Amino acid sequence: MHKAAACVPNSRVNHMDNWDEVRTAYQVVLKGTVSGAAEALGVHHATVIRHIDALETRLGVKLFQRHARGYTATEAGLDLCRVAQTTDDQFSQLANRIKGQGSGVSGELVVTSLRGMSDTVVPALCEFQTKHPDIRLRYLTGDRLFRLEYGEAHVAIRAGAVPEEPDNVVQALSAQPVALYAADSYVARHGAPASEAELVHHRFVGHHSDASRAPFYRWLRETVPDADMVFRSTDSDAIDQAVCGGVGLGFMTRSRAQRRQGLQEILPPRPEWESPLWLVTHMDLHRTPKVQALLAHLKASAKTWAAT
Repeated sequence: MHKAAACVPNSRVNHMDNWDEVRTAYQVVLKGTVSGAAEALGVHHATVIRHIDALETRLGVKLFQRHARGYTATEAGLDLCRVAQTTDDQFSQLANRIKGQGSGVSGELVVTSLRGMSDTVVPALCEFQTKHPDIRLRYLTGDRLFRLEYGEAHVAIRAGAVPEEPDNVVQALSAQPVALYAADSYVARHGAPASEAELVHHRFVGHHSDASRAPFYRWLRETVPDADMVFRSTDSDAIDQAVCGGVGLGFMTRSRAQRRQGLQEILPPRPEWESPLWLVTHMDLHRTPKVQALLAHLKASAKTWAAT
């Protein structure tokens, strides 16, 4: 059975008058059988056969080889599959974009951020949903950048350098104070350095990747010997847990640290450690009422983030 990934690009099919027929052929390529395509499309198997026959007649080529086990796409069929897949993807993207263009503060609203920001972002989102009960929120986190132009999210909260993707509207949100912390249990075993000069031979927790662009991790790489890095992770929650568990000294925003028990601030925040946050929206959805309402709410909430 041929999968969509097997489709190869070709310009042989330039224009189709009947999308239903093309979509039917696409499903036959994906499922490999008439019955499978019929079930996926919710039509009778005779309709699938009729669409395939009509399409082959219009194009003047065979799209499938018929055999006892089902249908196998010919080279022309794979060409058609490539066009159909692209068109289907574009329809899906358009549908996701249209969903965000309602006239009121209601419907689905998708927000994304980096992992580890949920302690800060979720309380603000909960307040927003309480104010606007007709909103259905989805909060997605991950290290990858969700593609706003593909309708993967309505609002993105991003950290670090100014986002530069085309067709996006970028607004400053906040710059959160970041400090160096240790757990009480760590201090009980190793003592608390009173200054940067006393960091020598202390143990540290940090990011796994030396390519991390966070300014405080850059400072850590430049200041602390690699041998003193005793715990690394790509997961910011795991890093926080390691610091709270007394493994070593590590960085946190003040807002995150203040929500945890048993932490001591070893070095206070510095301007060069701050990690700026940005609100990013796609220009097509930026002015919709629900997106504007959320942006205003997040900006108001962020004033308390920076103040802590």
